[in-house]
Amino acid sequence: MNTNAPKTHKVRKGVAAVVMNVILIIFSLSCIFPIVWMAYSSLKEKRVFNADIMGLPKNPTLINYIKILSNKDYHLGESMLNSVRTTGLSIILIILFSFIVGYILARVHFKLNRVLYVMFLMGMLIPIHSLLVPIYVVFQRCGINNRWFTLLLPYVSFGLPMGIFLVEGYVKTIPVSLEEAAAIDGSNFTHTLWTIILPICRPILTTVAIIQVFSCWNEFSFALVLIKDVSLQTVPLALTQFKGQFASDYPKQMAAMLITMAPVVVLYFAFSKEIIKGMVSGAVKG
Repeated sequence: MNTNAPKTHKVRKGVAAVVMNVILIIFSLSCIFPIVWMAYSSLKEKRVFNADIMGLPKNPTLINYIKILSNKDYHLGESMLNSVRTTGLSIILIILFSFIVGYILARVHFKLNRVLYVMFLMGMLIPIHSLLVPIYVVFQRCGINNRWFTLLLPYVSFGLPMGIFLVEGYVKTIPVSLEEAAAIDGSNFTHTLWTIILPICRPILTTVAIIQVFSCWNEFSFALVLIKDVSLQTVPLALTQFKGQFASDYPKQMAAMLITMAPVVVLYFAFSKEIIKGMVSGAVKG
């Protein structure tokens, strides 16, 4: 009997674990380094950055941040407020409609149930950019281009398919007996939906919200095509003013990017546990 077999197996297992950890560490560093590079590059002056792109700043300065925050011509603060308003209202509408429609598709059985579900899922398969021109033409004819609410319509429309998909799968993991017990106790449909099912769905709704926050906050194409007024532009449009036709002020652009990234990054880390909880609690089960 070979007594060295268990030791050999442990050694191989240990080596495999070390290799896997090294690969994961390298992958993590490749994701973190660009943010670190942006952070210390934003502390350089333009001439210093052009002389040494990757090097650390020898004399760090906050001049880029001061110029951005003090210069009203950049409209960065106004753009962030526009993005907060548009993103916030979009998330509220997406969560509200995703929860109601997802619950109905999961619980209420009628003839067109699966047909409607498939139609919503097809929304995730449509290339968004292929609809830019048709949407622009329709909005132009309806006179709703370049308004404060213009971006709400495409953001909510393209955010609903994923939201409904996740909520519908999550609701199916909730025992029907819970709702039956509530009905026996005298709870009507509305009371059960909003006071029992809604709190249970909080993890998946938080997941939907965070995913859509990143999508709406960073969206550029629709904002570029549908918004022309500088006072209505969102963050992605505001960042384009730091890039010129023949030259760009990269340190200033990086400082602006870090300022605009801060709210969504803080939001993500604040609700990261809720996101993980929602995804592992049956969010993608059908």
